Amino acid sequence: MSIIMSLNSGSSSCKAQLYQMPEEKVLCSALFERIGQSVGNITFELENAKHTDEVLLPNHKVAIEILLKLLVEHGVISSLDDISGIGHRIVHGGEKYKHSALFTAEVEADIEALIDLAPLHNPANLLGYRVMKELLPNVTQVAVFDTAFHQSMEPVSFMYPIPIEYYQKYRIRKYGFHGTSHLYVTSRARSILGEDQSRRLICCHLGNGGSLSAVKDGECVNTSMGFTPLAGIMMGTRSGDIDPSIMAYLAEKEELSAVKITDICNKKSGILGISQVSSDMRDIEEAINQGNKQAELARAMYVQRVGMTIGSYIAQLGGCDAILFTAGIGENSSIVRKLIIDSITDAFGVTLDDKKNSLRKQEIEISSVDSKIKVFVIPTNEELVIAQDTYQLYSVN
Repeated sequence: MSIIMSLNSGSSSCKAQLYQMPEEKVLCSALFERIGQSVGNITFELENAKHTDEVLLPNHKVAIEILLKLLVEHGVISSLDDISGIGHRIVHGGEKYKHSALFTAEVEADIEALIDLAPLHNPANLLGYRVMKELLPNVTQVAVFDTAFHQSMEPVSFMYPIPIEYYQKYRIRKYGFHGTSHLYVTSRARSILGEDQSRRLICCHLGNGGSLSAVKDGECVNTSMGFTPLAGIMMGTRSGDIDPSIMAYLAEKEELSAVKITDICNKKSGILGISQVSSDMRDIEEAINQGNKQAELARAMYVQRVGMTIGSYIAQLGGCDAILFTAGIGENSSIVRKLIIDSITDAFGVTLDDKKNSLRKQEIEISSVDSKIKVFVIPTNEELVIAQDTYQLYSVN
C-alpha cells in the first residue's frame, strides 16, 4: 500500500486529494482558496466529515503546511513519512513531454522555460512543486502534463498555416489542454464500451474553460484548444476562435496594446462578453428563464460552436462511436447537452433519451435506443489520473 497525493496548485488556490494506492481509495480532499488575500478559505473533506474554516493564507507554503498538519491531526496519515509520492498538475509541457515525468532539475527547468506559453498556470504549478520539495525533500514528485495527451496529433492537425519558420524558431503550434481530463474520460468510455466499439470518440470537456478532442483508438488526433487555451470553442470568458484581424483592428480603434486586447479576449469575452450577465452557465440559464435575450444569444452561440466542432471531428474520424460530455457544464447542464445534440441530430442521427439526460452527477449513457451515435455523461477525475501516473512512476523508481 502507498499513499499518493494529487496536487493542483493555482495562482490563488491549491487543491489536493490523497489516495491509497493501488486500491485508488480516496482518503481525503482539501481545497485552499483566496491564497494571498486578506482572508483565505479552507475546505477539508474526509469520508464522513467536512470541515471548513477561514484563516490567513499569505502564500502557498502556509497553505501546504496547514494541509500537511491537517492530514496528521485528522489521522489520515500517522506521519508525513507515510506519503510516498506527490503528483503535480502541470498545464504546459510543450512538445518534449508526451507522458508524465519524475521531477528532476531538467524537468523543472523545462517547465520554467515554458512559462511564456502558460504565464498564468506554469508558475503556480511550479510553486506547488517547490514548496513540497522544501517541506518533503525525500518524497517522489511527478509532473503530470495537461498537454501530454495531445502530443499524438500529427503535423496536419497541430501545425498552423503561417510561415513555417515561426514553428521552427518559436514552436508555434497547437498544443491542446485539459489532456488529463480527456484521457480519463475516453479511457472510461473504452472500458465501458470495449475497444472495438469505441474506436472513434469525441470528448467534450465543457466548463468555464472548454475543449473538445477527437480520439481514435485511444489517441488524440485533434483538439480544439491551440497554442494557448484561448483558442477553440467559445468559453465562459474566452472568445475562442475569432478572425485574428479583429485584434489588430480593435487595437488601432481603441488605442490598446496587443497584450490588453488579448486580455479582453481571455477575460471579458465569451459567454460573459455576449450576455453581459455572467460567465457561469447556471446564471445564463436563470437569465434566459427571466427573458434575457442577450443571455439566450450567448447560449445559442455556445451551442452552435460546440456542435460545429463535433461535426468537424466526426468528419475527421470518419464517423463516431460515442460523444462524451464532462466537466461543469457537460456533467450538470441537461439543457445545454440537449441543445448541442439537437443541433447535430439532422446531420448525424444522434438523439437523446430525455429522461436519462435529466439525471445529474453520475456516469450514464443518455442517448436513445435508436440513436446512431452513443452519448455518455462521464464525470471527469483528473486527480485520479495524476495519482495513477505518480504511483506508476514511484513504483518503478
